[in-house]
Formats: sequence, structure tokens, C-alpha cells
Amino acid sequence: MNRRGFFRFLGGLLASGAALTSYAVLFEPLLRLNITRYALTPPRWTDGLKLRLVVLADPHLTHPLMPLPRWRAIINRANALDGDMILLLGDYLSGHPFRSHKVAMSDMAQAAAALAAPLGVRAIIGNHDWWEDATAQQTGQGPVEAQRALEGAGIPVLVNRAERLEKNGLPFWLAGTDSMVAIARTFESRADLPATLAQVTDDAPVILMAHEPDQFVNVPERVCLTLSGHTHGGQVRLFGWSPVVPSSFGNRFAYGHIEGDNRHLIVSGGLGCSILPVRIGMPPEIVVIDLG
Repeated sequence: MNRRGFFRFLGGLLASGAALTSYAVLFEPLLRLNITRYALTPPRWTDGLKLRLVVLADPHLTHPLMPLPRWRAIINRANALDGDMILLLGDYLSGHPFRSHKVAMSDMAQAAAALAAPLGVRAIIGNHDWWEDATAQQTGQGPVEAQRALEGAGIPVLVNRAERLEKNGLPFWLAGTDSMVAIARTFESRADLPATLAQVTDDAPVILMAHEPDQFVNVPERVCLTLSGHTHGGQVRLFGWSPVVPSSFGNRFAYGHIEGDNRHLIVSGGLGCSILPVRIGMPPEIVVIDLG
């Protein structure tokens, strides 16, 4: 290769790197929004019960990557998907330093109050909602700021709690656990799955919201479907594989619909970014699940 060819090759590498960086930092996280759909009838589901769930996970609000106008646009999109319920799976706060300024949890919750569905909106709390709350980290106790803000905006937050609901006279249970890694310095859990499921008092189907998908290994067959976020699909996902997944089980629980031992788990790829502000092959998504 002569000198001119070398510099042409080097220029091509630099241009490719700049293009990839722009895509990973700007285009995919900021401009793309997929609607990912699943349809299933899990074991122990009630005949005739048709239920559509719209799921928003891991918005990680911050400027400039997930500002309030984008959050409001996602909320409007979710409202247009004809869900019977809208579920929020935690991590409302940003967990990376690449931000110009934070979004107040009161503003996040006030925007989320516009979510509307016939059976309402329910939420759980994620690890970053704990980690970014200095008081909760110091005392080891909740409720964290995100929970107080959501409840103040009229959105129930299921923290180790189960609630019985009905559609067209057919009952089901919606349960939610707290974060499994709530205390940052020790990764100490605040999830209490046994106490949560002990609140289920009949044989109606159970849907569990658990922020971290690692909870799935502890979930009994009594639960029809577990819904999780947390992993962001690894944020970088190529050919169905993610090089880094915040799970003890690696790519097994990274993303999508997972079945095991007559149980079902759906892991959302989420909406925002954590640790690094990049997404490649894993665009932000709203998940729509049709049950029955």
C-alpha cells in the first residue's frame, strides 16, 4: 500500500468510527422507538380472559439522552396502543455521568400521570431508583424518591405487594417485588418474593413485575408470567448476543421471551441507557403483550 492508499484507508476507518459512534450515541438511543409485541397463553391462564399489557421499562430520565419531552412522547405512544393496563418496570433515574443535568422525579411522575388505560397504571421500583437516592442508601430503607413521586401523582407502586384485579368479571393478580440489588455498596436485596406471593388468596392467574430478571429462578409455577427490565438487552446486541449483561445468568436472561420449567419470562430491552450512553442493535422499545 502506498502512502496515499494508507491515508485513504485510515480516513475510511476514522469515518466509519465516527459514523458508528454517531449511530450508537445519537441515532439509536434518541431517535428510534420500537413497538415489540408478544402474544401467548401461559399455563394456568383463565379461559376467556383477554388482557393486553403495555410495558415501559428503564427510561433513565436525564438530559440530554432522555429529556422530559421524549418521555412525554413515549407516554403518548403508549397511550395509543390500546392496553388494558400500562406497567412501569422501574429505573426512572439515570445511572451514568454523561448528563448535563438531572430530571426531577416529580417531573417524571407528573408526566407519567398522563398514562391512561381501562384497568389503570401500576409501577415497581428499580435498582437505580435506590442507588440514586442518597437517603435510602444511607438508611437502607424506602420508600425511595421515585416511589413517593409516582404515588403522589396517583400511580400505585407495588413494592412486595400483590393486587387482585378483574376484567369482564374474570380475576387475575398483579404482583410486584422490590429491587434485588437495592443497596449499591453490598448489592443487598429488598425484594421479598415469598411475602409478595403470600398475599395471593385464590387460584386466579398471577402476573409478576420484577425489575431484575434474575428473580425468575425463584419464581414458582404458580406465577403465569414474569415481566422484567434492568438489562436493556445489554444495550449492545448483535446476532442475538450481548457482550455485557447485568445478570448473573448472562445472555440467558438478557432479552426477550424466555421459557423454562413451565414458566414464562419476558425481558424488555427498555427505553434509556445506563453506565454508557450507547445502544447498538438494541433500540429503545415499548413492549405490548397480548395474553389469552
